[in-house]
Amino acid sequence: MKKFQKIYSGSSIIVMSIKNCLNDVNIIPIIKDQSESARLAGFGSSINLFQDVFVHDDEYSKAIYALKEENIL
Repeated sequence: MKKFQKIYSGSSIIVMSIKNCLNDVNIIPIIKDQSESARLAGFGSSINLFQDVFVHDDEYSKAIYALKEENIL
């Protein structure tokens, strides 16, 4: 069973920077958008542009290192 760790929660603008940085080091993050999930289910959401970023346990250290090197985290 694959396990993932959350590395960021917040603005979708910063999430795009994180995603680009991680893609540059061959890490594919999982982006969870609570407001979009709620909207698609018909519930709506009061928190717009708020997302979570997860990476696989095996890539966590590499991801944090890359993001700190780029001054994103």
